[in-house]
Amino acid sequence: MRKLIVFFFSYIIWSLLAWPFDPATGEVFWLNIFVGLFAAGFVALLFDELFFERHSKVVNPLSYFWFLIYLPVFSYYCLLANIDVMYRAIHPSLPIKPGIVKIRTSLESNSGITALANSITLTPGTLTVDVDMENKLLYVHWINVQSTDIDEATEMIAGRFERILRRIFE
Repeated sequence: MRKLIVFFFSYIIWSLLAWPFDPATGEVFWLNIFVGLFAAGFVALLFDELFFERHSKVVNPLSYFWFLIYLPVFSYYCLLANIDVMYRAIHPSLPIKPGIVKIRTSLESNSGITALANSITLTPGTLTVDVDMENKLLYVHWINVQSTDIDEATEMIAGRFERILRRIFE
């Protein structure tokens, strides 16, 4: 069932990107359709385990709603981090105290933890360097370490993302 769902969504994405129809003439580009079917099948066979662990979350409209909420939240914090890193680069007298901190996540699913690690990495000034899935720990390189306490660092780095990601993935 999971492979079928991944195949379906992969083919929809392919069709939207390749658009195998010419709206002016009504012509159908059969090669695009067949290549899309082949590519979606390939993705479904090889990469279905990388998608949602529970396929019921894929068809849950609330997951999509929370994802739409997550996009502006992530964009906002990414913009703030970009400005902070840019300001530190322009004004080298600002304190930079790089280091690796350990944070703990309360997310249960591998997909949720992966999304959190990627969100941290995509935010300038932080980089997830290792993930311990068993103990739900992330090791994050932080451009300006403000706390080495696990709970404080978790709230400062991951707290803003984790609350919404929990609603998307769990």
